[in-house]
Amino acid sequence: MKLFNNLEDYSSKSKTFITIGTFDGVHIGHQKVLSKLINSSGKKNAKSLLLTFFPHPRMVLQKDINIKLINTIEERIELLEKTGLENLVVYKFNKEFAKLSALDFVRNILVNTLNVSRLVIGYDHHFGKNREGNFEQLEDYGHTYSFDVKEISQKDIDNIAVSSTKIRIAIENGEIEKANNYLGYNFMLTGQVVKGKSLGKKIGFPTANLFIKEDYKLIPKTGAYVVKSTIEDKTVFGMMNIGYRPTVSGKNQTIEINFFNLNKDLYNKNLRVEVLHFLRDEKKFDSIEALKTQLKVDKENSENHINSLNLN
Repeated sequence: MKLFNNLEDYSSKSKTFITIGTFDGVHIGHQKVLSKLINSSGKKNAKSLLLTFFPHPRMVLQKDINIKLINTIEERIELLEKTGLENLVVYKFNKEFAKLSALDFVRNILVNTLNVSRLVIGYDHHFGKNREGNFEQLEDYGHTYSFDVKEISQKDIDNIAVSSTKIRIAIENGEIEKANNYLGYNFMLTGQVVKGKSLGKKIGFPTANLFIKEDYKLIPKTGAYVVKSTIEDKTVFGMMNIGYRPTVSGKNQTIEINFFNLNKDLYNKNLRVEVLHFLRDEKKFDSIEALKTQLKVDKENSENHINSLNLN
């Protein structure tokens, strides 16, 4: 997959089949749209291209600093590459772009810059300034500028019954299996291992403390989870705690992973953790010893869950 961070960098003499959207989560619905795009472009000897946006338009237009995204932009790019998409344009969304009329968007960007031959859009798609453009307008523009428009039907979208919003809510509620089913892969957290207080090591449960620099990344609800990671090409399972460590009067939220059967120094290493299952809510224990007892139970429950998975 070729990645372009500027519209002007994309150049192709071949006609281009395009779809548009933020595609946060790259979930099974997105995957279906991309599959149709890629298959149809291949049959017509055209290039496939996704025009996506970052930052999220709501962050720019509504100053919505509270919106959290399922993927960091790096995670999204990696997921899109796995779909077989040929070209990805990540457009830096800004207020000037939002002011483009529907006509200017089609003529200046889709036609003159990206050489659109077919546009694939979701049901009830709107675009341009104040979302003024719709499917009927696109069809009219298509006749004028010689491209066709394919709309993913309402029936197809309803049959999938999934959206980025539904997935975000599931993750926020700790409904990890539901979220993973909607995503078609395991929800992930990506960050750097940093120094912690070393309390886990002192009580027999050493942890890797994960720092995620992207403040827009969605973090699951506080509590304990079963996780897995790939470390030096080896799959390693463990349990993760997200929370404020109330037993030791913690002030800031931390993400701590205790890997099973792993004895490696992970400090300063980049780590990706796949979240598999929610174990329990975070709680304050009466003593460190009571916390240690609970961690033993968590580990047993984690191992039982891991053993129940079909790993073949």
